[in-house]
Amino acid sequence: MKKIVLVYGLIAGAIVGVMLLITMPLYEKGSLNFENGELIGYTTMVVALSLIFFGIKSYRDNHQSGTITYWKGLQVGLLITLVGSLVYATVWEFMYQNMSTDYIEKMYAHYAESQKASGATPEELAELKSQFEVYDQNFLLRFCITAFMEMFPVGFIISLVSAGLLRKKEFLPAT
Repeated sequence: MKKIVLVYGLIAGAIVGVMLLITMPLYEKGSLNFENGELIGYTTMVVALSLIFFGIKSYRDNHQSGTITYWKGLQVGLLITLVGSLVYATVWEFMYQNMSTDYIEKMYAHYAESQKASGATPEELAELKSQFEVYDQNFLLRFCITAFMEMFPVGFIISLVSAGLLRKKEFLPAT
């Protein structure tokens, strides 16, 4: 199981990481903004984390004689998600420190504008600024938010669905 988790998790993380490397210069040039960037980012995560399905299937077919329990499938899926999420957070941290040092200021300005348009009070804007500053200054918090609040929830949902489908040995049986 360890090899399957590592291979599929590293590939998923690499897909999302490469997409980050491709899209960050597009943010800098203004070709992407925060709205379409989120769409591209989460779409990339879904595509990359579709490897969870294939990882669970590989484990079921090659190591479990074509059958797998829901819980074992979920375990494989969540471990693949964990590896991919850690790779993603590592690439993000590298980029954050080296390629886009003013990203957080741009992000704050964008969200502050949308909050102002929604009628946010000066106190609410100050709280938002404080949250962005904490994110900017705290590596561990930033890493955990990136790994576990951005990518991991997507992988969790895909793991739930994939484990449910693949627990049925009639579903895409081993050949």
